[in-house]
Amino acid sequence: MTEPVFTEDQIEAARKVFAGRIDFLKSAPALNFLPPAEAPEIAFAGRSNVGKSSLLNALAGRKALARTSVTPGRTQELNFFDVGTPITFRLVDMPGYGFAKAPKDMVKKWRFLVNDYLRGRQVLKRALVLIDSRHGIKDVDREVLEMLDRAAVGYRLVMTKADKVKASDLADTVAATEAEARKRAAAHPDLIVTSSETGMGIPELRAAVIEAIG
Repeated sequence: MTEPVFTEDQIEAARKVFAGRIDFLKSAPALNFLPPAEAPEIAFAGRSNVGKSSLLNALAGRKALARTSVTPGRTQELNFFDVGTPITFRLVDMPGYGFAKAPKDMVKKWRFLVNDYLRGRQVLKRALVLIDSRHGIKDVDREVLEMLDRAAVGYRLVMTKADKVKASDLADTVAATEAEARKRAAAHPDLIVTSSETGMGIPELRAAVIEAIG
């Protein structure tokens, strides 16, 4: 497995950034509600119930920055969070995808919103696509990866819930995910394996965010 290598200084600098001020800015149900494009943005994408809200909370070191829910598909808008005072960059929590029980018109609305945001947002620096360590990449994930490839948006795959699987199974899933990432034009070659419960990979993910905003 190829893991990103960050220095102690990079890890510590990123920790300090995320220990500072982070505020919810707004929710955008459509493109005309987007905030002004005045700061770099890092977007988080993932299947419904992949643990996106929990990961955002762990990243920020806060218990309730992003709403968590046992009901998949709760996040139905683009949620923006300002980092730093004055603002240094923004985190964008994108609607979860792949929830079969959502009404078809709602799924279509989500798809258009996410696709239009990815293709047209000039300040978007990178997308982080979350993959459940228990399941690996599914076809619904591949649809989003292809969307990112077509939009020429650089992205990095982040494995979630690593504490929920045996080490041997995790290694197999990570290897398969990494192999697929190498075949994709816009994918970063390095994966980050995380657990919101144990804190595994969170320091590296913070450093990767700071690196991406450049």
